[in-house]
Amino acid sequence: MDHQPPSPLSQTDQVTLLDIAADSIRHGLKYGTPLSVAASDYSEGLRAVRASFVTLQIGGNLRGCIGHLEAQMPIVEDVAENAFSAAFRDPRFPSLSTSEFNDLEIHISVLTPAEPLQFDSEEDLISKIRPAIDGLILVDGQHRGTFLPSVWESLPDTRSFLYHLKQKAGLPGEYWSDSLKIFRYETESFS
Repeated sequence: MDHQPPSPLSQTDQVTLLDIAADSIRHGLKYGTPLSVAASDYSEGLRAVRASFVTLQIGGNLRGCIGHLEAQMPIVEDVAENAFSAAFRDPRFPSLSTSEFNDLEIHISVLTPAEPLQFDSEEDLISKIRPAIDGLILVDGQHRGTFLPSVWESLPDTRSFLYHLKQKAGLPGEYWSDSLKIFRYETESFS
């Protein structure tokens, strides 16, 4: 099995994914369901099984963000599903309204497969995190949280990034345990 990272998406594929995301939200506003797409109708790059997050903003403010951390389906299908979910299923926000659609900014992040980080202390972990590059997944028992690499824009300090990620996972910011697991991934992001 080939474990090479997937090839970057072409400009054409990126534009297609942004169109699919918008079409899926538009379909959701009209019919209440995500746009159904057949991966076989698209390029090889869009048929690749990859994970994505779709982030919606209005006026620079978060309006929804939903995605998958693990690849489950062709990227074109993943984006259609996540765009719909970000607009209508993000529990932090009410469902998107038709009047909001024209002001919507759609951002897509395509993830590389997550890799476990090996560390023996919090200081060791902090030294291995790559600011502005790494997205992180934190897991400890039932607690789980992730920050996309784009979060570095608002939390540029590694300690602060990790502190807030622990809080997002439902743990105290100062929390430390030998059972704590951290995985890192990168994203190809476009809007």
